[in-house]
Amino acid sequence: MLKNKTAVVTGGTRGIGLAIVKKYLENGANVAIAGSRKESVDKALAQLTEYSDRIMGIWPDLCSPEAVSAAFESVRARFGSLDILANNAGISSRTSLYDYTLEEFSNILDLNLKAVFVCSQAAARIMKAQGGGVIISTSSMVGEYGQPSGCGYPATKFAVNGMTKSLARELARDNIRVNAVAPGVTKTDMLAALPQEMIDRVSAGIPLGRPGEPADIANAYLYLASDMASYVTGIVLRVDGAAMT
Repeated sequence: MLKNKTAVVTGGTRGIGLAIVKKYLENGANVAIAGSRKESVDKALAQLTEYSDRIMGIWPDLCSPEAVSAAFESVRARFGSLDILANNAGISSRTSLYDYTLEEFSNILDLNLKAVFVCSQAAARIMKAQGGGVIISTSSMVGEYGQPSGCGYPATKFAVNGMTKSLARELARDNIRVNAVAPGVTKTDMLAALPQEMIDRVSAGIPLGRPGEPADIANAYLYLASDMASYVTGIVLRVDGAAMT
């Protein structure tokens, strides 16, 4: 579905991001894994040696326009294009408003929102010059409903939704589609750290009866990146088992 396409996946070293990387590689894409540190990127690359001719690693500061532009240009130079950007890097928080520090709030804004802006801008410049592309960002079900603590995380996801819809309208003239995927409760390291009793309680509120798998989210990323979604832009695709509805 993605043969001869090149993708950058931020936060691609584990969890949902790594599942996206694997799904893209399985479907013929060249992929650049963007991680926070060289060590984490190398660890992910070591799991994908069968794709060594179609994969590379980068670790720019995602909030630095200069670093991101240079890294994305290195991807374009290696594979000849940059067709897909998966803005997946992010951090969450459950801190109460009464205990929230400005530093913690700023850190979440930086990675969950500023980095999406910086990476989207750098990718769009390359995509416009080559005639088009696809930008997909990871939102969240709490970007629609909010959550009872850790207000910085849903605030950034609300903002990602707004940026997605706005960029879709702005970049359509350049043949760049922009969408988001909003996962529900998903089996990542964060969920695994919870007691089983809490996982069972959360799962009971999902009509499909289970948390999502990283592959469930990756499948949505595959569809939106592919030509099957050639007339789909400006949407926030929920992949949450109908949770909270």
